[in-house]
Amino acid sequence: MGIISRRRILCSAPALLGGASILSACSQGSDSEGYEAVAARTLRAGASVGIEGAALGQELVRCATLAPSSHNTQCWKFSIEDQAITILPDLSRRCPAVDPDDHHVFVSLGCAAENLIQAALAHGLRAEPSFDATRDAVRVTLAPTPAQASPLFKAIPARQCTRGDYDGKPLSNEELGLLQRAGTSNGVRLLLLTEHVAIEQVLDYVVQGNTTQMADPAFVKELKFWIRFNGPDAVRTGDGLFSVSSGNPAIPAWLGDLAFGWFFTPKGENDKYARQIRSSAGIAVFVGQAADKAHWADVGRCYERFALQATALGIRNAFLNQPVEVPSVRPQFAAAIGLTGQRPDLVVRFGRGPPLPSSLRRPVQAVLV
Repeated sequence: MGIISRRRILCSAPALLGGASILSACSQGSDSEGYEAVAARTLRAGASVGIEGAALGQELVRCATLAPSSHNTQCWKFSIEDQAITILPDLSRRCPAVDPDDHHVFVSLGCAAENLIQAALAHGLRAEPSFDATRDAVRVTLAPTPAQASPLFKAIPARQCTRGDYDGKPLSNEELGLLQRAGTSNGVRLLLLTEHVAIEQVLDYVVQGNTTQMADPAFVKELKFWIRFNGPDAVRTGDGLFSVSSGNPAIPAWLGDLAFGWFFTPKGENDKYARQIRSSAGIAVFVGQAADKAHWADVGRCYERFALQATALGIRNAFLNQPVEVPSVRPQFAAAIGLTGQRPDLVVRFGRGPPLPSSLRRPVQAVLV
């Protein structure tokens, strides 16, 4: 997406350039050991009892930051008060090429809010979100309630956008029903497309959108800026798209710069998307009732519930947002899936498959205001 992008860089360049030192840099090696230790701390399961006061507020924020965001920019800030936490946009981390109207920024705030709501309930707090239009923020008030550690809360550390191949097997009607309920609200509609013809139709628009984006130098430059080609770079920044999370080897940053230009091609990317979409059990399309920031945040909440419910069921998901990110493609895509005159917000593929390494997060102190 932009939101939680889905790009892949190949590590074929070492074979062309030669040299043992380059080849060793493409392996996990000592770099991944540093990454793995940080990832284990970042994605640890949190305690649901015995935390109070300032520590509890920070733990709720930590859970919120494990939500997805555009290019893993973590475009949010958190203000902790006595009985509320406010999630504000951090526009210094926006992605103007892929997200010129900040749609993905506010979807990301909604994703973080849903994680916070699930974590609050596990800690005995009822969380009530509302959109504060004066600050373009999501304010979540907190009040005591019986604690309940739901399956969605337990899924928070394991949730990821899994940008790999799935097994191609269909989901049961019961599983589809659970996903439908999780991803729907009064202001958000969820379309689940599982028929072959519908999935191929979505693929056509993904290819159109992807081809358009890859012809845009600003889009390519922005995407490349947020890619972390190896463990040390991922650990140093705590943000961005760790290339290993897309199933690629870790490589030195200088080689990543070269490989990106050599192998990030429309045909290669489109072929990859065709394979991945055809390996999926279905496509989910989220549609907000209105095209404004409050509804975009609501879309984020619904998507995150969908993703957490999927994770609890052992189902993977990943974004395919090219059809909704490219203005010239979006209305055609909407009409093709029966949404003429509406703005589809998110496109997500889902199915079962192996996990991949997760991207990292910045420390809680870095996102507090």
